[in-house]
Amino acid sequence: MKLPPTVLRRPSGTSGWKSGTKSNAVSPHRRRFYTTRPCQSDVKSYISSSHTPHLNLSLEHHLLSTATPDSTILFLYRNRPSIIIGRNQNPWLETDLSLLRNASSLGISEPIDLVRRRSGGGTVFHDLGNVNWTVICPSAEFTRDKHAEMVVRALRLLGVARARVNERHDIVLDQGTEASSADPEDTHVTPFTSKDVTPLKVSGSAYKLTRGRALHHGTCLLSTPNLGVIPKLLRSPAKRFMSARGVESVSSPVGNLQLEVEDFMEAVQREFRRMYGGQHGMEVEDLGEAWADRKGVSEGIRELESPEWTFLQTPQFTLSSTPLLGKKPDASAMLNPSHASVDLTVRYGAITAVDVLLRSTRGLTLSMGDSLIGQRVHEITEWQQPLPAPADVSLTASWKQATAWLSRMLPSIA
Repeated sequence: MKLPPTVLRRPSGTSGWKSGTKSNAVSPHRRRFYTTRPCQSDVKSYISSSHTPHLNLSLEHHLLSTATPDSTILFLYRNRPSIIIGRNQNPWLETDLSLLRNASSLGISEPIDLVRRRSGGGTVFHDLGNVNWTVICPSAEFTRDKHAEMVVRALRLLGVARARVNERHDIVLDQGTEASSADPEDTHVTPFTSKDVTPLKVSGSAYKLTRGRALHHGTCLLSTPNLGVIPKLLRSPAKRFMSARGVESVSSPVGNLQLEVEDFMEAVQREFRRMYGGQHGMEVEDLGEAWADRKGVSEGIRELESPEWTFLQTPQFTLSSTPLLGKKPDASAMLNPSHASVDLTVRYGAITAVDVLLRSTRGLTLSMGDSLIGQRVHEITEWQQPLPAPADVSLTASWKQATAWLSRMLPSIA
């Protein structure tokens, strides 16, 4: 594909987009934010033809684990609809599991996978309108911005003049009006950067360091049809009632780049070649479904698909019907404290402490919950089963309210 010098793009939800102009002249004061090196045999590029998230994430891990120590690898792939949580995150806190289970209510025709990846960072939504990029390199060469800057340069080649890397190492689109000149080589500022206008996030990233190797991977929203439902999927009803260890995601407004998948992939490959492999001589290898049976990959898939990995790796959290300080939930999400209260502690997916206090209109109170100790939360399909009804019928209404509240906060995934 021949990239034109000027391309007009209009991002979703914005009034317009200035054109990006490519110039061959480089003024003496411009800084170069990367270096290139001659083409070497330890520089490789891969694309996955599979859309299975468990396979693609396992391929990623396999490349990290088996490549030579001094190699540098680019891996591009897309996934079917899926929510990918970080290694140290809480699925009950990061997503609405009820909506995930009933994706058709959001207009998504196929089931949504929930996958815990092996790297840190926050939760992201994947679908076929999103391309995922991964760079694996020696840890001595890794920085949080280096390969995000690579992607920004690729976007600017495609005419996306508003793209830059922000202070959180994300890629954003500035939404301000053109107000100042900017060094075209500087991937952290654009002529549209403004303190008064919030940019749209189009790419978040995460990383993993291990045994002298670094893996840096990120998303890039190109043309997802699900932009409007992403905030709903990533908004947990338990957020105002849950205190958790681990990493909590930071919400940001997002937008589509309105780019073709093939154009984006080719532009990223071109920038990768410029950085590591020269302009020619690097073949792109396809990795597909046949790799699912390969030793090292198949084991990784089984691990990522297992509920033990998805749920029992969750750091400790507490759930209380009393909202967190400063967090005011909707009245419909509240449990009436005059009827019942719930306090529950979960460690690595299993309940370790619980107190369900029921109150009747006759002034009777009952503390219960011992039957929940040791229960794995993800295995509870109906909270009235492990928490049996009280013998006194005057407490039945309060018991139903408490179990219904638990079902909303910690829904079944079956």
